[in-house]
Parts: sequence; C-alpha cells; structure tokens
Amino acid sequence: MAIVVYGLTATGCDLLFTGPPSDPDVFDAPVDGLTPEQLAVFARGDAEFGRRFSVVDGLGPIFNDASCASCHSGDGRGRPENILLRISRAGDPAVDVGGPQIQDRAIPGAIPETLPPGVDISPRLPPPVFGVGLIEAIPTNAILANADEFDADGDGISGRPHWVTLPPFVPLTEPGAVAGLVLGRFSRKAQVGSLLQQVVEAYHQDIGITTDFLPHENVNPQSPNVTQAADQVADPELAASTVFAVLDYVRMLTSPAPADDAPELVEGAQLFRDVGCADCHIPTFTTGAHRIAALADREVVLYSDLLLHDMGEQLADNRPDGDATGREWRTTPLWGLRIAPDFLDGQMFLMHDGRARTIEEAVLLHGGEAEASRVAFMSLPLAHRDALLEFVRTR
Repeated sequence: MAIVVYGLTATGCDLLFTGPPSDPDVFDAPVDGLTPEQLAVFARGDAEFGRRFSVVDGLGPIFNDASCASCHSGDGRGRPENILLRISRAGDPAVDVGGPQIQDRAIPGAIPETLPPGVDISPRLPPPVFGVGLIEAIPTNAILANADEFDADGDGISGRPHWVTLPPFVPLTEPGAVAGLVLGRFSRKAQVGSLLQQVVEAYHQDIGITTDFLPHENVNPQSPNVTQAADQVADPELAASTVFAVLDYVRMLTSPAPADDAPELVEGAQLFRDVGCADCHIPTFTTGAHRIAALADREVVLYSDLLLHDMGEQLADNRPDGDATGREWRTTPLWGLRIAPDFLDGQMFLMHDGRARTIEEAVLLHGGEAEASRVAFMSLPLAHRDALLEFVRTR
C-alpha cells in the first residue's frame, strides 16, 4: 500500500492548540515557536498518544499495554510495572521464539507469550518521549565530534557511535534518513535511527496495532494460528496519517528546563565536571537545520553524548542489540530529573531497568568506562557528594 507522508499542516482548526500550558513543569508541552498549523497537529497527535485501544480497534492479539500514554507517565519515564522484556539469542532478535520483545498480555482467544528457554533477557524501562525531536535535530557531526572509539586520548572513555540500517518502511523524506547506515540515537542502546521507526514499532510491538508501515500482526510463535484467529480487525488497523500525527506530536515535545543556576548549585556543577561526569553527560548541544523551524538552531540542555559506552558488569544485560554489546549503553540524558518524581508518586526509577531509586544509587552502579568517575565521586567529602547530587537532581 502506498504511504502518503503526512506533513505539518492539518485541517480541523477546532482542534487548534494556541499556546503552551501555563505550568512549565510538565513533560508534554510543545516547543516554543510552533505555528498555529503545527500546534493543531500537536493537539491531534496528543489525543492519539493518549488513545486507549480496545479489541474492536485492533488491540493485540498479543500486547504489553493498551496505549502509548500507559507506558510513559506524563510522557516522562516509565514505571516498574511498565518494564518490557527484550530477548535475543547470541545477538539475534530470536524471532523464532517471539523476539525481540515478550508480549505478556493477550486479547480473549489469544495466548500471551511466555519467556522461552535459552535466550538472553534485558528488562527495559520505557524511556521518556519528551525532547526526542530536539535529539533528532542535533547534527550527526556534532555527536561524532565526541566519539573516541579506540580511546586515542587515553582517558579511559571510548564512546562510540552506533551505526544502524533503517527499516525499509522509513522513507528517505524523514529527517536524517539515508539509504546506507545512519547514526542510531534513540532507545536504550541507540539501536533506533529514526523517530518514525520508534513510533511504528512501538505500536506494533507494545500495543499490537498494525499500520501501513508494518501491516502484518505480531503473533505468538508458540500458538500462531490461535493467536492470529483471535484478532478479527482488518489490517492495517491504523492509517499512516494517524501515525504521522503521533510522530509529529513526540517530535514537537519540548524538554523540561533545568533549575536556574542558583549560587548553591555552582559548586555541584563544578564537581560534576571535576569527577568526569560531564565527559559523557555532555551538558549541551545545538541543533542544526530542521524542517520544523522551531527545532532548528536551538540549544539543547541534554547531558548526554548519545554514544555507546561500556558501563561495566553491574549494568551489563549481556544482550547484544544491533552492534551494541551486552555491556554497552547509550549515555542516558539527565534532563527532566527535576520534575520526574512529580509524575512517579514522589519516586525515581533510574537506569535502563529502573533498579536505582536515588541518583546516588545510579552513580554507584556505574562501572567500565565510568569506573574512574564513580571512584572519584566516592572519594569526595560527604558535603561535596551532596552538592553534586543536588546539581544532578535539578537537571
């Protein structure tokens, strides 16, 4: 089926979203500077992002949750109950046993997947969706400027890019799309190179919704006929125009601003640099050209280099993902930590699997290329450690 690219114009001005909310401390606000037409698209995508699918809409036959918003609390970080299990076997997605992800729920008449034997397992907490359009707009060369794959400078840090091939359904009209390898910059191991890919595969894997891009159902390989027969809704279940509305919604989400650089945070910011945190958690980038003018030429307060790093044994999931090894992870952006507890009942769930409940716990899990920074942090006087942690908490 031919796919018509849905641009940033829309009819239906009754849906017009005329400005950002009055409270800036949210994860679902649009970037400043959008046109009225773009804000209308944002409003439509917002509604679709929160849409809860039912069996009559095509939910399943196997799935993890019934809406995009269910896994992303206020478009921010997920909760432990939203943990997804990624699986592989010797680096392969293990599609013969239901990979790359276990769908643990099913509609009536279908059978949910169970964990097959002999696979590598990686629990993954849903990442935030805010700010991803800003990440998309960062020039590739700006990210590569921080790569040091073979540690040429001898500092023990060898961040490297994750080069990936886009799936065939991603048109070359999408930002950054090329026929060859592209820089992966999304998801926990930077294994995703396109926001369209992220949205389409989330619908397909997480909710069990087929689209013009992936029109065939995801079924339980242990009971394919029973699972397939349970879903009576014709495929594809979601039109390309709706997918593009959701895509543009997440693309136009802004990132929460960090706290102002108050005098009491200055010491923590310096300590953040002194112990080496900023070597990987690079504070800012500047976006380049983008077809959405509001995303172009903006400072992005990210605190990530978007590169892969060996994070040591404690954080290793021993599951390769694309070219990323079982010990490598993309540097997680630190933005949004300041308000994350407001959307998680006062709690924090950090690292790829949410195991760390405080920033200090997260720091102490760092190893591998971050071992020297962890040791330097632990060597600080208690007051200095507290100052550094407070600085990170306010990002």
